[in-house]
Amino acid sequence: MPRIDNAELRGKVMSADEAAQLIPHGAVVATSGFTGAAYPKALPTAIANRAKDLHDRGEPYQIDFLTGASTAPDCDGVLAEADAIRLRFPYQSDPSMRQAINEGRMGYFDTHLSHTARQVTAGFFGKVDVAIVEATRIDADGNLIPSSGVGNNVEFLDAAEKIIIEVNSWQSEDLEGMADIYRIGAAPGRQHIPIYATGDRIGTTYIDIDVSKVVAVVETDLPDRNAPFKPIDHVSKQIAGHFLDFLEDEVRFGRLRYDGYVMQSGVGNVPNAVMAGLLDSKFENIQAYTEVIQDGMVDLIDAGKMSVASATSFSLSPEYAQKMNEEAAHYRKYIITRPLQVSNHPEVIRRLDLISNNGLIEADIYGNVNSTNVSGSRIMNGIGGSGDFTRNAFTSTFITPSVAKHGAISAIVPFASHIDHTEHDAMVIVSEYGYADLRGLSPQERVPRMIAIAHPDYRPLLQEYFDHAKATSPQQTPHDLARAFEFHLRLAETGSMMPRGA
Repeated sequence: MPRIDNAELRGKVMSADEAAQLIPHGAVVATSGFTGAAYPKALPTAIANRAKDLHDRGEPYQIDFLTGASTAPDCDGVLAEADAIRLRFPYQSDPSMRQAINEGRMGYFDTHLSHTARQVTAGFFGKVDVAIVEATRIDADGNLIPSSGVGNNVEFLDAAEKIIIEVNSWQSEDLEGMADIYRIGAAPGRQHIPIYATGDRIGTTYIDIDVSKVVAVVETDLPDRNAPFKPIDHVSKQIAGHFLDFLEDEVRFGRLRYDGYVMQSGVGNVPNAVMAGLLDSKFENIQAYTEVIQDGMVDLIDAGKMSVASATSFSLSPEYAQKMNEEAAHYRKYIITRPLQVSNHPEVIRRLDLISNNGLIEADIYGNVNSTNVSGSRIMNGIGGSGDFTRNAFTSTFITPSVAKHGAISAIVPFASHIDHTEHDAMVIVSEYGYADLRGLSPQERVPRMIAIAHPDYRPLLQEYFDHAKATSPQQTPHDLARAFEFHLRLAETGSMMPRGA
């Protein structure tokens, strides 16, 4: 037990199967984990196995499952496949879980990540029965040294009646010192968060807990399970190029400097392409105040282009996760991991004047953005933290390929089938055909710019819809509600948004 320095907690070491017996049917279980990092590695499989055994005997077993965000197949996936979850919160990305949600076999509550810890501590989900949190080490006082992410761990540990700790020896001990743990006080009288620059540290490097609540400690040595990023393709490079054009224009208009650009970036191939483009740009002293540390940020740090990156967790490819483990002592000079309630807090985001950058499923010709539901009804992943940053950024941007499914689906539609980010919050939208700057424009003035970044095959259809709507409904935001979702109806009927024969 080399990583458990507290004598009392060394006496509570047991197997994952034994610990799973402490979690009853109907329990509210809150775990660590955020985008495939720092999630519990052993307990989810043990809970899933228990659920399957009980189901085979005709007995019920399901839990409500709360996390920081998405986890991994050996957490979200195994629990979904075992039908072990009644309600999932607040974000997921596992295919098996997505299928269970969309088939109505699992409840799902989607919300802004900055709201999640407050909702849990306020009792929106009832009492938290058990918190299961991964740690790199337990010190002599019983404090937890966070592993590759913090997420909602602080609030979950404070709220839970019982605590189970997974101590993971795969996680580097040199991660100690990277975390900045700060508790937001209760209302009324809650104080402001004293972060005035991206690199400010305001808390401790450990999470203090009530040791008396710990009922089990499980030792593991299993790696985080993040998928590798796909090679950067031609379309991603084009999108990244247009985003960098936007940044250059912001410098030209005096709204941005080459020194000290503060960024937020969503997860994925295109955001990593943007960061690859920044390597060869004029921008220096780049700072990230964001949710996750990605491969591209590590490259920017290595190149001396990024001076500090603040996030709540890692989202690294397996190669870069191994690199981080080997060189954590170096990277903790540049990287800060914070509680999710701090990393995504509107107050801090607004103060830092950052530029946000997130993906989308579709946007309509007036600038409303759908980032969660395919054709308005099938959940993809969830809103995550995109709303936290979009609403509060100095400038909010969205990036997307213009089409999906080999051209069968247009990312630009007449009317978004579900709206997560309204026209009031979405400012700039980028595709491989350029960027649409929607700031300061009336709804009808936005339309030509949105059509210009659509795929050429869809531009005449979008223009025809707008012309028809304007002729039949000459209002502030022209729409013909009988035709507004014709793209989506064609997709449902024929498998393509394009008309037959087009």
